[in-house]
Amino acid sequence: MDIYIKLFEVLFPVFFVVGIGYYLGKKNPKIDTAFITNFAANVGTPAMIIYALNPVNISFNIFIDYFWYYALAIAGFMITGIIILYLLKTKDIIRELPPLTMPNTGNMGLPICLFAYGSQGLGVSAAISALIILCHFTLGVFLADRKFSINVIIKSPPFYAIIVSVFLLYYDLELPGFVENTTFLLMYATIFLILMSLGIALTRLKVFSLNKAIFSSIGRVIVGPIIGYLLILYFNLEGFAAGVLLIQCSMPSAVLNYLVASIYSPKKIVDSVASTIVVSTLMSFITIPIVVFFALKYFN
Repeated sequence: MDIYIKLFEVLFPVFFVVGIGYYLGKKNPKIDTAFITNFAANVGTPAMIIYALNPVNISFNIFIDYFWYYALAIAGFMITGIIILYLLKTKDIIRELPPLTMPNTGNMGLPICLFAYGSQGLGVSAAISALIILCHFTLGVFLADRKFSINVIIKSPPFYAIIVSVFLLYYDLELPGFVENTTFLLMYATIFLILMSLGIALTRLKVFSLNKAIFSSIGRVIVGPIIGYLLILYFNLEGFAAGVLLIQCSMPSAVLNYLVASIYSPKKIVDSVASTIVVSTLMSFITIPIVVFFALKYFN
């Protein structure tokens, strides 16, 4: 019975705040989320990275290990995505690949791992989120635009937060008290705002090709955790860190895939990406509780 109570404690806050955002988005379709986007990208996410990737929460060796474990998972996601999109006879596989490759490890994955495993879970999930952030501004832009631009990542504040955090981890330097407290406050404010913005986004993004979106979403929220579990078995991983890896592999497509596509890809591709994000997020409300239950039961 305790595990069901724990499952409820982990998931209810996340889904509740997403629900608040959805309600506000439906009540006021013109609600402006530009502030949330700018705050999260330029202030909140860097603060969250610096706080979470703190030697108190995670060691440098664990950071490196799970950074590369998830890199292997991303390779698995890409292969799965290519196969699914090929079977669906997709014309532009490259541009439609990001939503199957880059999950929502920040908006949803990070708070779920925090509530499931505490500060240690936060540290490992942040290591994974750091990789996904780098992928969005490198691999994601490359796939959407068919060319690579170093300027995108150079202008990204989270990139510098990752560099600072890795430096602190490598030299085992703890944050000064005032920095830790400040980033702590900003992190929790960011988690609330980005979860709420996810709910708002669900009221705005439309589904244009349901069948295609369903099959793509299956690749994201069902095949994804299977890939994560295979990695756990292959590398003989255990404990809370293995649970975090599994949970992060089960996340739906990240909304940031839509933002990148809307800048660099044709409208038809943008519509397809939006469809996968909406359907995979809705499906994840069913699949995530199953995965989190499994993680809490066997990886603690």
